[in-house]
Amino acid sequence: MQRKHQRTLEKIYKRPTSDNIRWKDVESLFKALGADVSERAGSRVAVVLFGEVRVFHRPHPSPNTDKGAIASIRKWLEYYEVNP
Repeated sequence: MQRKHQRTLEKIYKRPTSDNIRWKDVESLFKALGADVSERAGSRVAVVLFGEVRVFHRPHPSPNTDKGAIASIRKWLEYYEVNP
């Protein structure tokens, strides 16, 4: 995993939950972990990782991912023991 992905992972696990993690960095991390990321209707994005499909809302107009999505991503990664 590249250093930029490691930093994104560290931000995801940071407490209290950060509200300044850019969606493009999260999407890049998913791809580095082997995910298939595809567009869905509206601003939704489907992420296929660990044999599961999770759908997230791409933030707009701000490029930052909201805290609820970060918490959900953290829980998902913790379940599959992806740690910083």
